[in-house]
Amino acid sequence: MDVLFKLLYYCLPFLYIFLILLKIIDQKRHQSCYILDYECYKPTDDRMLGTRFCGEVIRRNKNLGLLEYKFLLKATVSSGIGEQTYAPRMVFHNREECPTYHDGIEEMEEFFHDSIDKLLKRTGISPSEIDVLVVNISMLAVIPSLSSRIVNHYKMRNNIKTYNLTGMGCSASLISINIVQNIFKTQKNLYALVITSESLSPNWYAGNDRSMILANCLFRSGGCAILLTNKVALKDKAMFKLKCLVRTHHGASDEAYNCCIQKEDDEGRVGFHLGKTLPKAATRAFVDNLKEIAPKILPIRELLRFIIVSFIRKRVKSCTKDGGSIRPVINFKRGVDHFCIHTGGKAVIDGIGQSLNLSEYDLEPARMTLHRFGNTSASSLWYVLGYMEAKKRLKKGDRVFMISFGAGFKCNSCLWEVVRDLGDENAWKDCIDSYPPKTLSNPFLEKYGWLQDEDPDTFYVPDDYVIP
Repeated sequence: MDVLFKLLYYCLPFLYIFLILLKIIDQKRHQSCYILDYECYKPTDDRMLGTRFCGEVIRRNKNLGLLEYKFLLKATVSSGIGEQTYAPRMVFHNREECPTYHDGIEEMEEFFHDSIDKLLKRTGISPSEIDVLVVNISMLAVIPSLSSRIVNHYKMRNNIKTYNLTGMGCSASLISINIVQNIFKTQKNLYALVITSESLSPNWYAGNDRSMILANCLFRSGGCAILLTNKVALKDKAMFKLKCLVRTHHGASDEAYNCCIQKEDDEGRVGFHLGKTLPKAATRAFVDNLKEIAPKILPIRELLRFIIVSFIRKRVKSCTKDGGSIRPVINFKRGVDHFCIHTGGKAVIDGIGQSLNLSEYDLEPARMTLHRFGNTSASSLWYVLGYMEAKKRLKKGDRVFMISFGAGFKCNSCLWEVVRDLGDENAWKDCIDSYPPKTLSNPFLEKYGWLQDEDPDTFYVPDDYVIP
């Protein structure tokens, strides 16, 4: 008996440590963040912006001078956007100069009901099972909140945790994911629904400030509903597992803060200002974000290679005036299989591609998404992801790197691991076979390309000019 007591005496500490380790491992298992499914919104065809109609919308803005008219058409020509993107209904009703409060709500509710209904039906999840709801719509704040409108419509339970984000810009969807990720670390067996979109109806700019009319060329209607969970029992049914997420915010810099901001012009018209310092602010935020996330997603051998090359360059630079021909470039392809880039515009895609030394194959999803759906703000990333899925590029074990930018100025990024082979139908299903085309035609260039050769000092559009 004494031997047994002694054995227990010596074993109890080890047993206690073992139980603590089991608890820690169990907590870690339940802290994982999985995407069960997502649904990108595809508006009805009667909201599609054809080339001719785009020209008509630009022309009926009576506040545009001749030079602004040309500037806007040229911007549309070079935007990389096709003629199958979507706009709010009030644009088709010729009310973009005087949108109503109801226009914004109607635009959002049309998206909510379509995408959430499809997502919940496909996954078999009841609205009453949702534990967390995060809604991010940057430029529309209503009372009750948009998250409350969803709770009311779907009759969700009264202890649901809701978060309603505004003003977060194009990078808001990863901020929403980060909120869910942090909640998952504290509670087990939860379902979370993330809703990401932008309300264009009350923010269509009808003035003539060049820095503000540019937003009308780039932003289009869209949205995405995403269902996440930390239930270990569902991990094999999930589509993606979140590996890491990094957020960078340069709001302390006045230059970065003011480069992308909603404001009034000299005539009191509200619009979205895109400043000339935007590329510089985006570059700085992007570099700082990469510095933090690179060690989390890249293998040690690639980090060591980069450090060695950087060291050699510094030594060469000290011996030569030009610093030598060695340029240290970190190869993100060593730890990433697919790049999901925010479709902020052609220049944004080109800039990221050049910075990360990406191929046209890597940039194809972002380019095709910009062409087909335009810049749908915070939901853009999910259309890019949908393109990869529709093309059956995503295989089990692949790693997908998401990069987004937003007002503030912010750069957010994350890495997802593909849990199972993907290739399901989504918003791309009716047109994916035609992408990428052998030659990416630009319908705007075909109709308005002649404007690029006009002399700004003599450019003239007659009153009876008819949009071709």
